[in-house]
Amino acid sequence: MYKANSKSHIAQPFLKWAGGKRQLLKEIETLLPEEISKTHRINCYIEPFVGGGAVLFYLLSNYDVKEVIINDINSDLMLTYRVIQSNVDELINELRKIEGEFLSLNEEKRREFYYKDLRLKFNMQDVTKSLTKTELIQRAALMIALNKTCFNGLFRQNSKGEFNVPYGRYKKPKILDKENLLEDSKILRNVEIYCTSYKAIPYSKYGKSLIYFDPPYRPLSKSSSFTKYSKEDFNDGDQVQLADLFKELDKQGHDLILSNSDPTNTNKRDLFFDELYKGFNIRRVLAKRYINSNASGRNSINEILITNY
Repeated sequence: MYKANSKSHIAQPFLKWAGGKRQLLKEIETLLPEEISKTHRINCYIEPFVGGGAVLFYLLSNYDVKEVIINDINSDLMLTYRVIQSNVDELINELRKIEGEFLSLNEEKRREFYYKDLRLKFNMQDVTKSLTKTELIQRAALMIALNKTCFNGLFRQNSKGEFNVPYGRYKKPKILDKENLLEDSKILRNVEIYCTSYKAIPYSKYGKSLIYFDPPYRPLSKSSSFTKYSKEDFNDGDQVQLADLFKELDKQGHDLILSNSDPTNTNKRDLFFDELYKGFNIRRVLAKRYINSNASGRNSINEILITNY
């Protein structure tokens, strides 16, 4: 069982993640089922689109959770979760080397290091073959180093599955956060980690669960489609299929929370999610998003949180 952490330092996400839920944690916490709020106990927690894991790490640091299942279709992301879970000391050593070399360089050399020693190396690795333990650790280290030095902490892949985010130009990026990685490793020790479609998780295997769905958000405009966290797209048809699963899991008696963008931010008549989840509880909450490269576009906008209770 996961015990609420009483230490001053609690586990935090090990990656910066576009669309991460840190700023919505309190809103999500107020939506937890009454029994969980009263007892601070969760029998089983499932997160099918775990991403950066802000909600995961918050719940495991503050609630007693008996079973935890996380999943994401992004194979490099889940590889990194597994390495932190099982090989954190070796990962720390690898990140220490990368950070030391990166910080010793001037700005021009850092840019060169980013493109040649981090991004190109990451993209050139043949992940179709079985990787050795050392290669897995090195790839997880590259994933974290890229995340901490690329533009806005984005993870974006092209159709070939290549990481294609440009250099971020930070003065002193914290590539190695040893204390947090060690805390994350403790938290993840007994977590069951999947890397598959959200539809392939055997939900019925775990009994009544708290399930939090945070899928790739529906773009508010053609220019705001920053949700390509893997080479696969997540379109309106996928949103409908997810809603069908949500309704099926509701019938099975699970407690469900789902977050997504609010189309009415840009088109008051676009009630896509209101119609898709008609009959469930829909709450609109404010969130500040930092995706737009133009600072004037980084405003608070509505997002939606949907529950079945």
